[in-house]
Amino acid sequence: MSLKEELQSERVEYLNLSRHCVVASGTAVRDVLAQMREANVHVCLITVGDRLTGIFTERDALRRIVNAPNVLASAIDAFMTADPITITPERSAAEALRLMDAHNFRDLPVVDENGRILGNMTHQAIIEYLAGRYPGDVLNRSPRPGQYPRKAEGGD
Repeated sequence: MSLKEELQSERVEYLNLSRHCVVASGTAVRDVLAQMREANVHVCLITVGDRLTGIFTERDALRRIVNAPNVLASAIDAFMTADPITITPERSAAEALRLMDAHNFRDLPVVDENGRILGNMTHQAIIEYLAGRYPGDVLNRSPRPGQYPRKAEGGD
C-alpha cells in the first residue's frame, strides 16, 4: 500500500489525539496559560458544558497576549478563536491534513456529531503514525540526506 493510500484509509480516530488541554469558557487567560504549560501542550480547547466553543493556541498567545500582560485576568473568550473548524473521527488522515494545509492550521479539533471533544489532530500525530508503520524509513532518515562529512569522524 502506498503512503497516499495509507493516509486515505487511516481514520483520524486511530491517531494520537491527546496533545491538548481543555478549559471552560470564562477561564482567566493566566489559568489557561498555566494549564498549557503544565500539560506541555501548545493548544487549549475551550468548552461550554462538554461542547467545543473555541480554540486557543501558542500563536494566539504570541499575537494577542504577550504585548498586553494586563489582560491575564481577562476571560479567555476574548482571545480564543470561536467556533473553530473541526473534523469528525471517521474522516481520513489525508482529509485532515488537506484541511490543515488549506487553512494553515497546526491543530484541528476532533469532535463527535454532538460537538463533544474527542481530541486534537496535529502533524505530530501523523509523524508518529508513520514512524510506527515505517520505523526504518522515518526514524533513521537524516534531516539532510545529501550532506556528507568533510572528514571521517574521529579523524584529524
